[in-house]
Amino acid sequence: MSAETAQEGETPREFAVRLGIPGLVDVHTHFMPQNVLDKVWAYFDAVGPPTGTEWPITYREEEDRRVALLREFGVLAFTSMLYPHKAGMAEWLNSWAADFAARTPDCLHTATLYPEPGATGYVRRAVESGARVFKVHLQVGDFDPNEEALDDSWGLLADARVPVVIHCGSGPAPGKFTGPGPVGRLLARHPRLRLVVAHMGMPEYTDFLDLAERYDGVLLDTTMAFTDFSERLAPFPAAELPRLRELQGRILLGSDFPNIPYPYVHQLHALERLGLGDDWLRRVLYENGAALFPDLSQGPDVPQGPDLSQGIHR
Repeated sequence: MSAETAQEGETPREFAVRLGIPGLVDVHTHFMPQNVLDKVWAYFDAVGPPTGTEWPITYREEEDRRVALLREFGVLAFTSMLYPHKAGMAEWLNSWAADFAARTPDCLHTATLYPEPGATGYVRRAVESGARVFKVHLQVGDFDPNEEALDDSWGLLADARVPVVIHCGSGPAPGKFTGPGPVGRLLARHPRLRLVVAHMGMPEYTDFLDLAERYDGVLLDTTMAFTDFSERLAPFPAAELPRLRELQGRILLGSDFPNIPYPYVHQLHALERLGLGDDWLRRVLYENGAALFPDLSQGPDVPQGPDLSQGIHR
């Protein structure tokens, strides 16, 4: 059977079964308070002018249905990526995300931050209460990650080894603090940070691959990269494909569900057609995520996170 025939009508779960993995670990999915999500969806509904193309949301469903869909897809663990665009939002979002994770055991407890007074306190509280991943969006938040107000928070996250999924590339539209420069300076100051570069750093792919080679704690997620939609806007350079093989232990599946303009399985097929082999796919779709997040199904009875009350050490 040809690969094309195998893909016809294939579900994400069937894709995982064909590879011989238990399921998928998706580090980049969005769940957030409905009023915030409504504003995010309104942005995508109007996103044509900045990108020059329409961005229909494929999975515009109620929250319970979106969770059910991921389970139907065979996603064993996912995240509630959320992010503030102004001061005073982050701690409230963290409270919502903690509650969502408590009632959704297959969602990795997610948190966020913003450069503001008190950030270190709520970041510490989130980690001590079991947050397993943070989300930072430099484009939406419109801030430099090197702001002094965040310095202790970065040190705390580096000490706790909590990964941070960071939207720092300049796609779909550049911001004042996107691109490899600000993140490169951050890593020079906090080289032990576990940063997961969202969207493979689109469109500055090469620069972010360079950072991943320079810093052991830098990973990349596949969110929207290599898909037909993104290849039209910001094609991945073919010359860099060998580096994806070399970094196969540092690449994680991300999807941007539900805010994607195509079916979920298309992301998986886009990765397969890179031609890097089934072993590479198994690492990216399941094994790397399982290694980064041991004991994937974490409900309210899971032990609390590390005690950081003794201070911050960098």
